Amino acid sequence: MRTYIGRHQALSAEDFTELALGTPVELWLGVEDETDEERAARLDAARDILADPEYSDLPDHLIRLAAGVIEDHPDLFDVVPLARPARRRTARRGVAA
Repeated sequence: MRTYIGRHQALSAEDFTELALGTPVELWLGVEDETDEERAARLDAARDILADPEYSDLPDHLIRLAAGVIEDHPDLFDVVPLARPARRRTARRGVAA
């Protein structure tokens, strides 16, 4: 099955997200090993986009997108408690056991 957003075909999950949001995901999440200068420029661009009236409903889109992911993949939030290692008791100097 093919998925289209407007006239654009989404070929991957990243394409779908970018087309649904109208911006690249990396703009909001950053990329690995970005410099401080690149991060500052990215955040500045993100602020400009959020200030643009055309994107005033972007937070609503993000909330709907997140809610859809949670609804489609509830197993993402399956939490499994990890066993704690037993604490070792060590004798302290000067304390009678």
